[in-house]
Amino acid sequence: MTTKSPDGVGSEPQLIVVIDYDGGNLASAARAATRAAEIVGVDAEVVISNDPGAVRRASRIVLPGQGAFADCARGLAAVPGLRASIEDAVDGGSPFLGICVGMQLMAERGLEHGATQGLGWIAGEIAPMEAPGLRLPQMGWNELTLTRPHPLTEGLGPAPHGYFVHSYALTGARSGDLLATTDYGGAVPAIVARGNRAGTQFHVEKSQAVGLKIMANFLLWEPSRAPEGVEA
Repeated sequence: MTTKSPDGVGSEPQLIVVIDYDGGNLASAARAATRAAEIVGVDAEVVISNDPGAVRRASRIVLPGQGAFADCARGLAAVPGLRASIEDAVDGGSPFLGICVGMQLMAERGLEHGATQGLGWIAGEIAPMEAPGLRLPQMGWNELTLTRPHPLTEGLGPAPHGYFVHSYALTGARSGDLLATTDYGGAVPAIVARGNRAGTQFHVEKSQAVGLKIMANFLLWEPSRAPEGVEA
């Protein structure tokens, strides 16, 4: 598999870095990225790493996560230079995909186990879900309602479903940052994106065909190529 530049000349493999910060689901996220690359014919090297140098060299960054927001934030902070390297790479244009708590860390702060600062890439905070009469955590398959077109959600087909496991969710989000919601006692943000930063509340690595399609779309996504004035 070799990606081609517009003039037909083979390019270097993409370096896809799955961030290792004891956040869980690292191997399954890496396998999903590897399989997605095979499906769409992208030449990619997928590595699990917490090396800031590797993160800064990354073509694309995947931040998985499970558990509590505060624990995952501390996991990032515990590796010297790791959070700064993620911010530097993403500020420099590398596309970013956060999964579950990895998506939640994109928010301004989380309220699980006390208030904890997030990356601040999207507006809002991660607060306890309100789902009267429904069991928490939300666990299992739920339908995605797409709210606006975006390269990450192209080709998902009718009534796509994702696999969710969470009891905290994004609140106070800007409507322009939402790509999809799911219904669990009300609309719950399911996919967010702003610039070259995106995240899914559900586990793409556990969401079978829909998850692989989103991951494949992520590997092909070129935010910098969006028309002027359009949020990629």
